[in-house]
Amino acid sequence: MEKKPHYICVYCGSSSGKGGAYLAAAYELGRTMAEQDIGLVYGGASIGVMGAVADAVLASGGEVIGVIPEVLARKEVAHYGLTDLKIVKSMHERKSLMEELSQGFIALPGGLGTLEELFEILTWSQLGLHQKPIGLLNIQGYFDQLIGFINHSVEQQFVKAEQRNMLLVDSQAELLLEQMATYKAPTGEKWLSSSES
Repeated sequence: MEKKPHYICVYCGSSSGKGGAYLAAAYELGRTMAEQDIGLVYGGASIGVMGAVADAVLASGGEVIGVIPEVLARKEVAHYGLTDLKIVKSMHERKSLMEELSQGFIALPGGLGTLEELFEILTWSQLGLHQKPIGLLNIQGYFDQLIGFINHSVEQQFVKAEQRNMLLVDSQAELLLEQMATYKAPTGEKWLSSSES
């Protein structure tokens, strides 16, 4: 029986960020994924952190599926050297297809779009719409304040501890992938609601 391909969706910025650390981390993640025979699903761009992670997977012999809306592809930011480039009609279709194709999710440093994608996929997990692992690659403490805010939300009883624990965090790609490989999703109905009883 042929082994089903394993893909992780990576959310990240179309900007390179300040300094070279974010690009270096994206390249390291892509290289590590390819070495572990994990394919990449991502937003399909050729620029910034997005382009770096895709190029790293490809350079290391891995497979990359890009999913990009028509409006962005027309702006000539699409990466046409991928294993497969899927051009869709809308951002909603893009995010839905990326989720469907992937067995896990990682957020790298990025802007508002990256944060929106991260919180949407976390919400889908909270609602029981999927049970896939979600990781945060916290390069140079980029997400420290975000993690602090989520912990504050737990303290203020808007987020349950079990929901906070759905978000796996590490600063090293290999260690984050190890966490994701052993992830067990919360079960039962009680943890789904956001309010404490």
